[in-house]
Amino acid sequence: MAQGLPSAASLSRFCQKLNRLKPLEESTMDTSLQRCLSMLDLTLLGVGGMVGSGLYVLTGTVAKEMAGPAVLVSFTVAAVASLLAALCYAEFGARVPRTGSAYLFTYVSMGELWAFLIGWNVLLEYLIGGAAVARAWSGYLDAIFSHQIRNFTEAHLGVWQVPLLARYPDFLAAGILILASAFVSCGARVSSWLNHTFSAISLGAILFIITLGFILARPHNWSAEEGGFAPFGFSGILAGTATCFYAFVGFDVIAASSEEARNPKRAVPMAIAISLSLAASAYILVSAVLTLMVPWHSLDPDSALADAFYRRGYSWAGFIVAVGSICAMNTVLLSNLFSLPRIVYAMATDGLFFQLFARVHPRTQVPVVGILVFGVLMALLALLLDLEALVQFLSIGTLLAYTFVATSIIVLRFQKASPSSSPGPSSPGPLTKEHSSFSDHLQLVGTGQAAASVPGQLRPALRPYLGFLSRCSPGTAVVWALSILVVSAITLGCVLVFGDSALHLPRWAYLLLLLLSFSMFLLSLLVLGAHQQQHQQDTFQIPLVPLTPALSILLNICLMLKLSYLTWLRFCIWLLVGLAVYFGYGIWHSKENLREPLGLTATRYVVFPSGSLEETVQAVQPSSQVPAPEPSCVGQPASP
Repeated sequence: MAQGLPSAASLSRFCQKLNRLKPLEESTMDTSLQRCLSMLDLTLLGVGGMVGSGLYVLTGTVAKEMAGPAVLVSFTVAAVASLLAALCYAEFGARVPRTGSAYLFTYVSMGELWAFLIGWNVLLEYLIGGAAVARAWSGYLDAIFSHQIRNFTEAHLGVWQVPLLARYPDFLAAGILILASAFVSCGARVSSWLNHTFSAISLGAILFIITLGFILARPHNWSAEEGGFAPFGFSGILAGTATCFYAFVGFDVIAASSEEARNPKRAVPMAIAISLSLAASAYILVSAVLTLMVPWHSLDPDSALADAFYRRGYSWAGFIVAVGSICAMNTVLLSNLFSLPRIVYAMATDGLFFQLFARVHPRTQVPVVGILVFGVLMALLALLLDLEALVQFLSIGTLLAYTFVATSIIVLRFQKASPSSSPGPSSPGPLTKEHSSFSDHLQLVGTGQAAASVPGQLRPALRPYLGFLSRCSPGTAVVWALSILVVSAITLGCVLVFGDSALHLPRWAYLLLLLLSFSMFLLSLLVLGAHQQQHQQDTFQIPLVPLTPALSILLNICLMLKLSYLTWLRFCIWLLVGLAVYFGYGIWHSKENLREPLGLTATRYVVFPSGSLEETVQAVQPSSQVPAPEPSCVGQPASP
């Protein structure tokens, strides 16, 4: 080998570091944060994250420009599609009641590098999302006062004509973010109380809009004379669905708050289900009354609800709509400022981000440094930058997180569950499980357990018919099937989104590619379904695995492919910055890196599924210096 080039063993060890997994600890209820949130608190956090300015702006925009009165069908389909991702978050939030959301879920199932990149993108998503909502809040309040705030600022500071900068500094948006950060830093109970107040006012305004709207409804507005119920046809409904899907982004705040929930196993799944149902009902009913009050083609996209009431002679109702809108945007701001520091806290606690952000205030029991630092950063973004060009970052970051969480659900279902009890007297030490890669993570059983009903093995009833799969080592077929499923989902998404004209393929080649990609997607699902899964009675588990997460993966990929190439370019640049942070800091300070014994780091790392790692880690030598393992051991040692 040429001098200076890394050896194959060095590359192997490096890849093992990138793919190392965070162990699922048994004592997941122990935390330095305060477990004080009830199911009602979590539910209102989720509703506040989903029902924001979109209810007052998005409904009118989609109705007038995309779907007409069929906007309610678009919201219904989008809610069902969002439910696929929400169920994945619900299972993980109940099973792993730790803060971190998609970052943590990826860490325990996919590997460290992937988890860091997901956390890095979620970080940007919350930063831009919070700043964008603050500017929308400021603009809405400014519009109520006839843009006096904007005119005053432009008159004294002038108009900026600098690329990426806003036309003028928005001091009102920055101020509300600083104020909200101060309240959130006072503790989870204060944040929850504020969210309760704003959510109650917002839901009251929505109830008023729906009630008065149905009283003023004119079914004639859905008739053929006004263009019919679906004037843009099926394609318009689908286009509206793709836009409406982002209205339901926000339920992940519940999973991010699971470490502060009193009973996360029950509260997290219930809160996600209830909040998504309430948000979907609000969007569907408001869009219905909006298009029933006035013809869809005459809607004002910027202030559809207030304008609709004004045209029906109820201009005073516009005040209630304005109050509801501002309160709804306040709940979204609180949701962003509540979730972001906790994601950063989880990354810092694991050593992948700067330790400064892992500090928890002893009295309020919240990551106060993260709240204040990122609150100020968010305020600076809202103050100075033109956020319209960056808003699409919200879409790609969210969809990527959804995709990884859905994939992690499949991985988790086909891995062996950790023992619930400590080793008995006959067991002198803890049972070890060695993970050298993602593939090894699914090496579930040893030769002595081959006959047992273990996740990752072929179902006994199918072994006579699928003997070629039973000859594979446990977990190997699952890894290959999952890899093929993701690749075929990407191919199928490209075929469905771009079509034969964009791909420059003849019709027969396009149909052949469509058939092949769909067949491989279906075949990989069947192979996964032929293997035994992990079943737990005491925690929530989503139904129809692997179908449910596979459909979520396909949907998310299709939506990501519809984003512009500039969004992908900016996304890649942000990823490169994240990789620099990870390889410059995270990989060396990771707790999993520090936990590895010196004699083991050269070959593999060990996860002890029962008990604390600090208490049970034992020195492990390379396999060339130890006798061959007994048949009853779990996992096979990697070669040095």
